[in-house]
Amino acid sequence: CTLISLQGKLNVSLSLSLSLSLSLSLCLVGDITQKGYEKKRSKLIGAYLPQAPGNPPYVHTEAVQAALAKHKERKMAVPMPSKRRSLVVQTSMDAYTPPDTSSGSEGEGQGDGGGGGTSSSREGSISMEHWISRAIHGTSSTTTTTSSTASSSSSSTRSGGSGAAAGRLADVLAQHNHSAPPDVTGYTNNTSSGATDGIQVERPQGAGTAAQRQAPKYGNAELMETGDGVPVSSRVSAKIQQLVNTLKRPKRPPLREFFVDDFEELLEVQQPDPNQPKAEGAQMVAMRGEQLGVVTNWPPSLEAALQRWGTISPKAPCLTTMDTNGKPLYVLTYGKLWSRSMKVAYNLLHKLGTKQEPLVRPGDRVALVFPNNDPAAFMTAFYGCLLAEVVPVPIEVPLTRKDAGSQQIGFLLGSCGVTVALTSDACHKGLPKSPTGEIPQFKGWPKVLWFVTESKHLSKPPRDWFPHIKDANQDTAYIEYKTCKDGSVLGVTVMRIAMLTHCQALTQSCSYTEAETIVNVLDFKKDVGLWHGILTSVMNMMHVISIPYALMKVNPLSWIQKVCQYKAKVACVKSRDMHWALVAHRDQRDVNLSSLRMLVVADGANPWSISSCDAFLNVFQSKGLKPEVICPCASSPEALTVAIRRCFHRLGSAPPGRGVLSMQGLSHGVIRVDSEEKLSVLTLQDVGTVMPGAMMCVVRLDGVPLLCKTDEIGELCVCSVATGTSYYGLTGMTKNTFEVFPMSTGGAPISEFPFTRTGLLGFIGPGGLAFVAGKMDGLMLVGGRRHNADDIVATALAVEPMKFVYRGRIAVFSITVLHDERIVVVAEQRPDSTEEDSFQWMSRVLQAIDGIHQVGVYCLALVPSNTLPKTPLGGIHLSETKQLFLEGALHPCNVLMCPHTCVTNLPKPRQKQPEIGPASVMVGNLVSGKRIAQASGRDLGQIEDNDQARKFLFLSEVLQWRAQTTPDHVLYTLLNSRGTIASSLTCLQLHKRAEKIAAMLAERGHLQDGDHVALVYPPGIDLIVAFYGCLYAGCVPITVRPPHPQNIATTLPTVKMIVEVSRSVCVMTTQLICKLLRSKEASAAVDVRTWPPVLDTDDLPKKKPPLLYKPSNPDTLAYLDFSVSTTGMLAGVKMSHTATSAFCRSIKLQCELYPSREVAICLDPYCGLGFVLWCLCSVYSGHQSILIPPAELEVNPALWLLAVSQYKVRDTFCSYSVMELCTKGLGLQTDSLKSRGLDLSRVRTCVVVAEERPRIALTQSFSKLFKDLGLHPRAVSTSFGCRVNLAICLQGTSGPDPTTVFVDMRALRHDRVRLVERGSPHSLPLMESGKILPGVRIIIANPETKGPMGESHLGEIWVHSGHNASGYFTVYGDEALQSDHFSSRLSFGDTQTVWARTGYLGFLRRTELTDASGERHDALYVVGALDEAMELRGMRYHPIDIETSVIRTHKSITECAVFTWTNLLVVVVELDGSEQEALDLVPLVTNVVLEEHYLIVGVVVVVDIGVIPINSRGEKQRMHLRDGFLADQLDPIYVAYNM
Repeated sequence: CTLISLQGKLNVSLSLSLSLSLSLSLCLVGDITQKGYEKKRSKLIGAYLPQAPGNPPYVHTEAVQAALAKHKERKMAVPMPSKRRSLVVQTSMDAYTPPDTSSGSEGEGQGDGGGGGTSSSREGSISMEHWISRAIHGTSSTTTTTSSTASSSSSSTRSGGSGAAAGRLADVLAQHNHSAPPDVTGYTNNTSSGATDGIQVERPQGAGTAAQRQAPKYGNAELMETGDGVPVSSRVSAKIQQLVNTLKRPKRPPLREFFVDDFEELLEVQQPDPNQPKAEGAQMVAMRGEQLGVVTNWPPSLEAALQRWGTISPKAPCLTTMDTNGKPLYVLTYGKLWSRSMKVAYNLLHKLGTKQEPLVRPGDRVALVFPNNDPAAFMTAFYGCLLAEVVPVPIEVPLTRKDAGSQQIGFLLGSCGVTVALTSDACHKGLPKSPTGEIPQFKGWPKVLWFVTESKHLSKPPRDWFPHIKDANQDTAYIEYKTCKDGSVLGVTVMRIAMLTHCQALTQSCSYTEAETIVNVLDFKKDVGLWHGILTSVMNMMHVISIPYALMKVNPLSWIQKVCQYKAKVACVKSRDMHWALVAHRDQRDVNLSSLRMLVVADGANPWSISSCDAFLNVFQSKGLKPEVICPCASSPEALTVAIRRCFHRLGSAPPGRGVLSMQGLSHGVIRVDSEEKLSVLTLQDVGTVMPGAMMCVVRLDGVPLLCKTDEIGELCVCSVATGTSYYGLTGMTKNTFEVFPMSTGGAPISEFPFTRTGLLGFIGPGGLAFVAGKMDGLMLVGGRRHNADDIVATALAVEPMKFVYRGRIAVFSITVLHDERIVVVAEQRPDSTEEDSFQWMSRVLQAIDGIHQVGVYCLALVPSNTLPKTPLGGIHLSETKQLFLEGALHPCNVLMCPHTCVTNLPKPRQKQPEIGPASVMVGNLVSGKRIAQASGRDLGQIEDNDQARKFLFLSEVLQWRAQTTPDHVLYTLLNSRGTIASSLTCLQLHKRAEKIAAMLAERGHLQDGDHVALVYPPGIDLIVAFYGCLYAGCVPITVRPPHPQNIATTLPTVKMIVEVSRSVCVMTTQLICKLLRSKEASAAVDVRTWPPVLDTDDLPKKKPPLLYKPSNPDTLAYLDFSVSTTGMLAGVKMSHTATSAFCRSIKLQCELYPSREVAICLDPYCGLGFVLWCLCSVYSGHQSILIPPAELEVNPALWLLAVSQYKVRDTFCSYSVMELCTKGLGLQTDSLKSRGLDLSRVRTCVVVAEERPRIALTQSFSKLFKDLGLHPRAVSTSFGCRVNLAICLQGTSGPDPTTVFVDMRALRHDRVRLVERGSPHSLPLMESGKILPGVRIIIANPETKGPMGESHLGEIWVHSGHNASGYFTVYGDEALQSDHFSSRLSFGDTQTVWARTGYLGFLRRTELTDASGERHDALYVVGALDEAMELRGMRYHPIDIETSVIRTHKSITECAVFTWTNLLVVVVELDGSEQEALDLVPLVTNVVLEEHYLIVGVVVVVDIGVIPINSRGEKQRMHLRDGFLADQLDPIYVAYNM
């Protein structure tokens, strides 16, 4: 597993290094036992742990630092992602608004405490970190506040004298600041202001005046820079080398002998570690709380309490609200609350709807929609509902129509049957309105009537009307909403008796008395804020000071000031409020907290709250805060308050407890108090004891609710009147949560009453204290171990320095990839942090989580500030964030993926088994029980046809014969982009012009027989004329694609290379290209003087040659065919006269071509079958060829199809690029084409000429698209050719339709063919490549052993045919290497026949269909080229399969190409969208390749559209792409190196 260590001062481009803690590898590999592992580990870490133990609370931050320091030992550079500049410098700093740093943890359990954003935030957060780091080392309080955490920690460690080791640790950390030494005087960030600093680093050299400070160089960047200011190590190749070094792994133990293909076998199942900790304690005993002592004067219901106080002390203050300046805005007295609630109740019941049909009846549900700054209106409405016996459902104010999560709230309202929404006047005015002033229906919401509760809008109840006040009963009092892990919203119903009993239990445990003052910072609509600040307060006639969230953002100290001002006895806060107060605190003189007897910490059950509690106490103890005042509590929507710590000076209450637990143990669900190993521990504080009148137990997480053992973590369950009773309308889920009967090991239930699951994980410690270790919702099961999202957030927060991300804005969730959960961490980045800083922080977080939790993070993403979806109180909306991540819509600005660390369940690498050797018995045509895979086209010898051209041995003779017999027959018609005829050639015209070319060659070129001539022509008629001219002169022609005028620099060298390699003694071309070759741009690419003589054929001599050349031997060379393969190899093959004639005859027979036929050709005429169809076939068969240059389609995409329709063509040939152009370009125009009379119903064959596996998706979409225009689906087919034989298969006119089979992609990787049903998982459709041409024989052979293969086995396609090429034409003399391509023999079986090896893998399958001859038809399926295939983990992958998966993952990926480099898989994707989307693709690409191909992507490169080079046949040039990538020529938008 990869662990990351930090280098000191780093080069700009690198900014950190990775080290492999192989000795601590998590996948403990055979050679080290658990004990040895622990020993080795403590040795490694020992040096860095301070000897004098500090206070336990800070263990976490300290552990994180130790975990990081541990990696200092081994340095290994890791590549930083490369980003295009435009992505880095986004906007000027002023354009950034500080984020809404509130980060309420709002039921999401996410991100408490949001540092920054306030007026004093910058310095604030720094001094805070300073406090914490000072506290870590237990020093006396020193007064200097430094600007750099690292330096403060180093100074304090030294003064604290916790040994040189801690000092060394601080030094390690001190090096991670900016390059300048920390400035200890003020509160500024180091080295000028962080903002300009960040941007300056990114400025290109030379921008700005010399007076501006040069961007700081990192580390030894000066030594590393090359002339152009690019650090050497930013070179791609260097980065890849670093990546490879980081990924070198220890050897794995040898695998079992045979590799089985069944999926269960395939993925490594993680075997449980025999040494993993198991629970050993006795079975726990359920804990009972104290008796609920009902005091006689307690009211019988909350409404009764309200009535009592409203009538006997109407002037008593009930609630004081604050404005954003911290001034009291409004005081609600008990008298006003009582009268207004009555008014609301009366109007609800009597003024909505009609007398006969009231809109709201008792028992109906209504929504309460109130903003967070108006508790008075909420309280009035809430009690109004209680008095009217209507059920309130408090929800958040929807701000826009599509708020995060508001749709789910809508579902809840709908299922509760809500038709009326109560709201305040101000809120009603603020809701979004349509132009007509209507409030629109929110997404997912039912239609609701908005009802404003302000008194002035309501009618006064008549004198004789009085609400019916009953004792608390079983009716539903209110419904509290709860957001689940997946984002769905449930409503928890709370009965009136439960509400009252809960208030009584809180009153007893918090010792509330009449007229006490309580400060509430929490959300008053739900949870602890509602229970203490709205309900229990009224029962006891208390005075609540409500601090709105908006005021906290402006002044985080406001709640402390109000406690002092009102001498409040109780305050209800979250740990983030304590954190903010610390951040903003500046030795205020007037703070005095001695009046506080209880500080209720609502999220005290969160693992990170303990550090806030301790740091808060540390600072404010001198201000009168007593230690026993801090009272964490645990609560959940289902079980209400689960436990709360009592002030322990009370009689009989237990002193607070602390647990320092081993993370390793916790992940296995076992409690192990960790004494000696401080590195991976979780420190928990207790949340007090069970509530009065309740009983609590802990049950197992899975299966039957069995009681846990005393040292086991389980889910806390509570049995009490004071809990919720159901999820509204969901009986099944209600049963599982609210009606649980825990059982002892014997199987007997422990109580006759049902328990309620709290959703909290924990245990009951000594003294009956409850400890909470996490939430069920935050649980992630990775590799069989449980991890808690909150713990991982806590570890990320403890990684210093926090100045790159916002404290509260970190989301942790898991996604399922390849049958296991993978951890994803998303954080908001501050706008002023540089790339290097963020990358460094990210790598430290990975390392810390790995060190402490022993779990790898799959993906860590940073997003710009303020962009994560928020919950209404500003927390992170977790499920929405996860949804965006999976949809690729999160738009991160930094991503680090570590699949190599996390994914440990990949299939075992394959070990090849030796194939059947010659010893296997061959009986007839059987190989080990299967037919030998061989097939052939029709036998040329037996076909009787009146083929006149057969009697000529040479094409030149055929042309002369046609010129004599049918001089005026048109052979060629060339169309221009308008679809009109540009030029045409009859037999005689072609003959005459060819003669002139021959004369010119003899006269001006002084050429001998057999000299090679390069023909550099655009697709057209000149090319054909020049070709036959060469034959007439006895020269050997080579057709070469002309250079592209807009792209001379890259295309001209290829032309030059072909001219050189083919040993051409002269170049023939048009006048235009002649000029181009001599132009300035051309001479910059290729020196003019190095060209052989260039003949311009636009002005031909008038005279004929004395005599046409007649070759003596048909086996001599007719022409050379040069082509660049997809792997970037330039290969020329020799075509003899015999082969050329045989080729033409074979095509003539297959396609039934006669002089009366017309064939439309839209192909490049430079090599392969395209050249043969364009130049040769018409002369041989006499049919008319309608030539359409593919380049013209870019001007007029419909050109080819219009020509086919206009000339009533029956046979047409095209390339994939042409087909794609038509599919994309004409997709929306089929109706207009139909109206123009386009008709494709006469097309009998439309053949795609290709040298690859048929692109079935493209041919099918083409067929479907043009079906409306009459195209018959069976007409579309493909051909297959390669270098050794330019056409092996070609779907002719007669014979069965091409068939499609589905094969298992996993078996294919093991070179096996397994046929599966359509649509089964991992199935891959393969289409037959056309029918085998006459005179062609095929056999499938094993490429390694050269033995014949059985039918339906994958092997190399070997071909024997009269039109095979006769060999490679090479200049470098390495014929020996390639000779066996043209003359191979089988190692056994038929060892006489000489075969040519195509270099393509495929298989033959006998189908049920019959051939024209009545035989059963053998279909050939091409899978892919051998030299394109990638060998990874012992398996053979075809790039196209991976590319297809990748293109499907996101709508913005238009094209993809993959290749390998040093065993790493590199995926290049073209992005059609804004550059901000580039980083979304990295996790998606990694996920899909893992899921579908079991491969880990090493590098993801995001580039612009059109970067992936494609040749004229529409094939991707992956090797060119690879070379361009390694030479840094792609200008990628983003390059991610997966660790």
